[in-house]
Amino acid sequence: MPDTQLDMDQLSGALRRETVKKNVAAIHISGKLTLLQRKLSNVLLLNAYDALTSAPTHTIDARTLAMMVGYNSNDFDTLRASLRALAETVAEWDMLDEQGRQEWGVSSLLSFAKLKNGICEYAYSPALAQKLYDPKIYALINVQIQRNFSSGHGLALYENCYRFVRTGSTGWWALDVFRKLMGVDGSDYYSSFKHLNAKIIKPAVAEVNKSSDILIEPEFQKKGRTVTDIRFLIKGNPQKAMFEIDDSDGVRNLQVYKTLRKQGVSDRLARQWIAEHGEDYVQQKLDYVSGQGDVKSTVGYLSAALRDDYQPPEKEAPAEPSPEAVEAARVRDAEKAREDQAYAARAAERAERSRRLSIVEELVSRRNPTQRDADKRLFLAGLDNDLDREHFRAHGWRSGLNANAIFDFWEELEPDAFT
Repeated sequence: MPDTQLDMDQLSGALRRETVKKNVAAIHISGKLTLLQRKLSNVLLLNAYDALTSAPTHTIDARTLAMMVGYNSNDFDTLRASLRALAETVAEWDMLDEQGRQEWGVSSLLSFAKLKNGICEYAYSPALAQKLYDPKIYALINVQIQRNFSSGHGLALYENCYRFVRTGSTGWWALDVFRKLMGVDGSDYYSSFKHLNAKIIKPAVAEVNKSSDILIEPEFQKKGRTVTDIRFLIKGNPQKAMFEIDDSDGVRNLQVYKTLRKQGVSDRLARQWIAEHGEDYVQQKLDYVSGQGDVKSTVGYLSAALRDDYQPPEKEAPAEPSPEAVEAARVRDAEKAREDQAYAARAAERAERSRRLSIVEELVSRRNPTQRDADKRLFLAGLDNDLDREHFRAHGWRSGLNANAIFDFWEELEPDAFT
């Protein structure tokens, strides 16, 4: 299924957040979900989360749902089959309540789902909705990063490890617990540690390290010669920026961006203004506009204030600053200038990278299937290591790890393509 690019301007409400609070219990019970079903359950939960306990049902545009999961928006047969599987999958939780008493429960993951007139309507059972909504214990699951995964076991391991990123370790899990988390607890084949390690642990660890914003390393505990427990050491992925390319270096997490969006500024324009003018300058103009009383068009007025550098009335000149204050201000300004220059360089690099990737997509679309297959084989033959080749196989011509090599390849085929 093709990995389509998400355009955040097309999304609304909770879907713009990119991360969903997922209760630890829910992560632990969904091990037997396939990759597509697991991605689908995360997006459905993200869409419903704000009204999870107050609304009996939730709705989402079916094509938007397909786009966020990352498959063909016209493939409704696959969507129906995945929704049916979620409704038929039993969720079981076993956890402590607020008084420390053990609580066990069981429910289907979805109590019902239907597709009508291009809209997907669905619901959770009240008991499961309470567990999913519980804000005390949760993990933030990034629905952008989950699109990078190509196996259900890899995504299941990512979900179960990510919530421990701050502590650096999952702690020890008995192998029986781990098999349950991976959804293979009912298999005689995986009762053998040799098979479990070769077919589940090693491939899943490799995919998490290749496809996500964390790096994990398994450790094993033995009794005699028998492996009995497993834990994972966790740290941030130094190539995290490659996975956040769609988030414009975290701009959407800035308070000034959120304020712009509340004022009616579009996602794209808000990010453009911050990139062009810097966070502080945009905040200054927001403060200026907010002090002007009722304004007919806030966005238009703000645009003019940014363009023409509107200033509030001059106040009395403050007392002459001390030499120490002047020097401190100079140091701050120099540091700010360096940061602004570095940010502008990164923004320009991202813009150029995005432009070139769009050109590559256009060039590929012009080739017939035989030529496309030959292009991929030729490009793969020129890559030096297994990591680069594996990343290209997973992401094709949008492989961030191979971007420069991709541009060089197509520039050689089409010398004037990027000019």
